[in-house]
Amino acid sequence: MTRREEEILKLLRENPFINQEEIARILGITRSSVGVHIVNLMKKGKIKGRGYILSADEPEVTVIGGANIDIYGFPYEKLRLQDSNPGKVKINVGGVARNIAENLARLGVATRLITAIGDDFYGKYIIERCRDAGVNMEEILTVSGESSSVYLAVMDEAGDMAVAVAGMDILNHLSLDFLKKKLSIINSSPVCVVDTNLPVKSLEFLLDNARKTVFFLDGVSVTKALKLKELRGTFYAVKLNKLEAEGVTGENLNTEAGLLKAAHFFLDKGIKQVYFTLGAEGVFYANTKSRGKITLPPVQPVNTTGAGDAFTAAIVYSYLKGYDIDRAARFGAAAAILTLLVEETVNPEISEEKIKKEMEVLGL
Repeated sequence: MTRREEEILKLLRENPFINQEEIARILGITRSSVGVHIVNLMKKGKIKGRGYILSADEPEVTVIGGANIDIYGFPYEKLRLQDSNPGKVKINVGGVARNIAENLARLGVATRLITAIGDDFYGKYIIERCRDAGVNMEEILTVSGESSSVYLAVMDEAGDMAVAVAGMDILNHLSLDFLKKKLSIINSSPVCVVDTNLPVKSLEFLLDNARKTVFFLDGVSVTKALKLKELRGTFYAVKLNKLEAEGVTGENLNTEAGLLKAAHFFLDKGIKQVYFTLGAEGVFYANTKSRGKITLPPVQPVNTTGAGDAFTAAIVYSYLKGYDIDRAARFGAAAAILTLLVEETVNPEISEEKIKKEMEVLGL
């Protein structure tokens, strides 16, 4: 598909009832041009007829893990502990897997999310927002009588997380029995992204039985990433932040030797690609043939939560596009920067074009 066709297909995923005039206005092209692209998409089997029903044959990336409501507190001045801080409170949809799924959908990738929510207002809001972004929510588990996940974070004056509490016990319902019912769907995906909110037994089951898909893993947090010590190296790629990587490997990532040892902890298990996001220090990446470190210019973040999820989505997108690991890491770094600059956990304007422009600005 051409870039323009991908843009139109993304708009149709988000709103199957959108008309050609609206598509033309959003993309800044003529209505007649939209009509030509629609016809081409029909010829290619991406759209079935004038109702803009998307082809069921298009494979979807499956993302499995956490979806929750994010509540953020932003102090106006220096954060004072054990005190009430004047500031603003913002509520968004979040969760590592959910954020990754939304980023992928906004990049034009057909994406389904498998997660667990409660039958409450928050759960309904999560579904609504994900569908608005173009994420397939048909395979989620709604647990009667339980509350949906909530992530409560207090940010400091620099936009970094000072402390957070994650109430995500509902994800324990993503059990072996539930995932067994979804196995054929997962196996139909070219890529499956999992986060470490999943129980170890569930992760083991997926790795042992979903052999027709390629697995990417996001570490979520230090405590949850420790599950990697128990798992075999049958992931294609693993993305961890600095603290998660140090916690799992026991290495000091402040030195080049430590970075290499930590990378080989995973590569020696058979994992094909390793990415460590190092905050202000940039990104380190490695496979069996190459390695590199990306140094980024100083950025004043608005909200650091969600940047790592954008990075993970970007490296999955890079895999689907056939990028090598060097380009994938640069593409991911630019996606993360774009996410740092907004209050939301997912930049609502993220796109391949914007990421590539950011790469040019950053000299990547």
